[in-house]
Amino acid sequence: MADQQRVLIIGGVATGPKTAARLKRLTPEADVTLIDRDSIVSYGACGLPYYVEGLFEDVNELINTPVGVPRNAMFFNKVKGFKVLTRTEALKIDRQAGTVRVRNLDSGEESDMPYDKLVIATGGYPFRPPIPGVDLKNVWFMTHPSHAESLVREIGAQGLKKAVLVGAGFIGIEMAEALIHRGVEVTIVEMMDQIMPGILDKDVATFAAKHLRQKGVRLVLGERVTGIGGTDRVTSVDTDKQSIETDLAVIAVGTRPNDALAREAGLSCMEQGGIVINEYCQTSDPDIYAGGDCVVNTYAGGAAGSQLFVALGSTANKHGRVIANHIAGSPTPFAGISCTGIVRAFDFSLGRTGLSEKQAKALNLDVETVTWAGPDMPHYIPGAGPFVIKMIASKRDRKLLGVQVAGMGNGAKRLDVAASMILMGGTLDDVANIDFGYAPPFSPPIDPLATCAHILTNKLDGLAKSISAFEARDRIEQGDVLLIDVRTPGEFEEMRLPYDVTHIPLGALRDKAASLPKDRDILAFCKVSMRGYEAQRILNAAGFDRVRFIEGGIVGWPFEVKMLKQ
Repeated sequence: MADQQRVLIIGGVATGPKTAARLKRLTPEADVTLIDRDSIVSYGACGLPYYVEGLFEDVNELINTPVGVPRNAMFFNKVKGFKVLTRTEALKIDRQAGTVRVRNLDSGEESDMPYDKLVIATGGYPFRPPIPGVDLKNVWFMTHPSHAESLVREIGAQGLKKAVLVGAGFIGIEMAEALIHRGVEVTIVEMMDQIMPGILDKDVATFAAKHLRQKGVRLVLGERVTGIGGTDRVTSVDTDKQSIETDLAVIAVGTRPNDALAREAGLSCMEQGGIVINEYCQTSDPDIYAGGDCVVNTYAGGAAGSQLFVALGSTANKHGRVIANHIAGSPTPFAGISCTGIVRAFDFSLGRTGLSEKQAKALNLDVETVTWAGPDMPHYIPGAGPFVIKMIASKRDRKLLGVQVAGMGNGAKRLDVAASMILMGGTLDDVANIDFGYAPPFSPPIDPLATCAHILTNKLDGLAKSISAFEARDRIEQGDVLLIDVRTPGEFEEMRLPYDVTHIPLGALRDKAASLPKDRDILAFCKVSMRGYEAQRILNAAGFDRVRFIEGGIVGWPFEVKMLKQ
């Protein structure tokens, strides 16, 4: 690389600063300049809901380094060695001349900045639904520290008590918890009939929604927002079915790639949005790179076969490293994404990696799934709580395709392991053979992820014959199904499914099997359906061939149960 190669970076939140800092470490002689139209750069946008919640008091913590130094232009110049120009907007890329037309937003002065290599890191922007009232006072988007700061300020100044969150994705779920902790009543309105519709399958989402309702969040699902009512400030959020009174609204209906500069410069972009890049984050012009929320990614698992837009700060930082390495002459390809995402929802972790069941079926993949339920620690360790894992695998080669988690257990640990397996093309046997870290405060002797893989292997081998909670509910409501609860009498007296149930403790099942009908479908279950699986095998051995167990048991049942003892 020639000395003093000029590298110009447009965008200063994640990919931009990461590219610049890495590049200066690799090639100190490079002339690196980063521009951004904002007055601040390199802030942690993903931390905004946690500032609103009150986990830290100074919003500038999202801009500071861990030791309290602001990541501003002076910091990047003195510590990282590259120039930062804030309040500088990129207007147009001239690829033939190798320049970018920029405007100083304070003076209005325009000039051309030359480059040898250009990096587009313009990020994404929040989708503004085309509905009346979106510009009223007390309507917020949540993408910038100023948004979070003004929301907290106005909650106190105006005494705001009711909030409607439009959208039940990551931001909507995080903001629900944050506002509940602020003493604000929260309603989430989601156009789809489940929370986190682009992330979780409906069965896992329904289990998670049950927890949100228990924590005081009102969920309005399957309703489309048609407008925001009020004159000077919001007073209601109106759907196609009702009007919901509120003091404030947060719009969180997704992010769109900010690809306008690239599109106007003639760079290849997807029709639905997003700059197309290769494995080194090069655009269709090899001297122009792009990364972060303005681009589309390939799927790391190899099964999706299409370009994906997933806006995540973790991916943006990876792009920055790949770009810097390639410019510096040390190419390291980006392997793609596995669609890994996780969110905290009160006591629950909710997340997914790989393909959902819905996505896999849309791709015409022949898959098998299973849902496991139980605690992520032994029952005698304080803090163990309900936790479900849904696993999707290929029937053809048993490769792991996707994992979803919901519950009080350590979902992040299981997702990270599953994401590694998917990236490496691992099978169910590979998951089961992982040498997980074991001690009672961290997991049972067989980690829940391995247990889930065991069940799914048994299902593929024809040993485990199960039915999902959604399928079970449909069969029960259709009638002519015998429900057998094989829990202990004490458990049976605490809670039950709200249906006609035959109670036979597992220890008595062999003796009482002869009294059961062989000409009816039998659904067995227990607390988490380990005993339900045992019941299925016992009855199979006794000549019953119409037996299945309900995956997840009562712990994983996503619908209401009948509580007899509190």
